Amino acid sequence: MKNIKKFLLINLGLIIMSVGLHFFLIASDLAAGGIIGLAMVINHFFPILPIGIIMTALNILLTIVALILFGKKFTAHTVYSSLALSGIIFLFELLLPLDGPVVEDTLLNLIFGIVIQGIGMAIIFYQDASTGGTDIIAKVLNKYFHTEIGRALLITDFVVVIFAGLAFGFTLGLWALVGIILNGLVIDRVIAGFEEKLHILVISHRYEDINRFVLDKIDRTTTIYDARGGYSGEKKNVIQVILNKKEYIRLKQYIRSIDKDAFISVSFTHEVLGEGFNQYLHS
Repeated sequence: MKNIKKFLLINLGLIIMSVGLHFFLIASDLAAGGIIGLAMVINHFFPILPIGIIMTALNILLTIVALILFGKKFTAHTVYSSLALSGIIFLFELLLPLDGPVVEDTLLNLIFGIVIQGIGMAIIFYQDASTGGTDIIAKVLNKYFHTEIGRALLITDFVVVIFAGLAFGFTLGLWALVGIILNGLVIDRVIAGFEEKLHILVISHRYEDINRFVLDKIDRTTTIYDARGGYSGEKKNVIQVILNKKEYIRLKQYIRSIDKDAFISVSFTHEVLGEGFNQYLHS
């Protein structure tokens, strides 16, 4: 079931990416970095070569790098994603050809294209895959130099934007530069949203029931420690637990049903490492 969910989410990300690319970026000659941008530059000089085919050829080279550095599992996901993305874009070009951009305003095409593409890329990255190409280079920077994915993509895509400026003109080159900056911000923000957890403290005389609910129903571990009321001086038991938003809603509903006077404190946690959550990176 977990693998099926991962597969479906990767495909969802690919479809979202393709929509942003085909209808907004490619149609407007906005080569916002990556193998996609490089393929657009090559297609500009050799229009007989479809962009999807160019992407496939370029991805083969960097896939070898992924196999050496990240192993078979990541490479398998990446190969599938890169080939599927190329195929989806090729189908869009074949079945839904465009004579020009969806809207005439360059800024609107850039914003909608980058935001849609960035959301799709973030979904794919979060499933421990990539779309190949310069994404693999960004993954190298992320794993071995602990650079955030969005910032790593900005570094690798900058060179592509220079070529895009030469191919499509200085103005579109500047638009593409804005695009890769926006793309990095969107990806980092979406991934941060996926990883965001809630740090929860609960004080209740029904702490044993609440603790058992977290362990048995939500399948998370807790920490219980002794405390003392600053005003009353009474001894209290404090439950500490890290949950996602969906799990917290379940916990809050349960606590309300058994102890309406329970004290609950919730704060956002940017990152959680360890068993049951993200694993530590090893350089």
